[in-house]
Amino acid sequence: MKKYICIPCGYIYDPAIGDPDEDIAPGTAFEDLPEDWVCPVCGDDKSHFAEVEE
Repeated sequence: MKKYICIPCGYIYDPAIGDPDEDIAPGTAFEDLPEDWVCPVCGDDKSHFAEVEE
């Protein structure tokens, strides 16, 4: 699965880890995150994320 980076702060959402603090299970693709999910570091919404080129 693809990783996504928060442009403003650099946080990387890794679907292999999920977001345990928000009860997002490991294996949850970025596209499957709830619409109201925000960056756990800076609070920006999903529109501020870009796919990480590996």
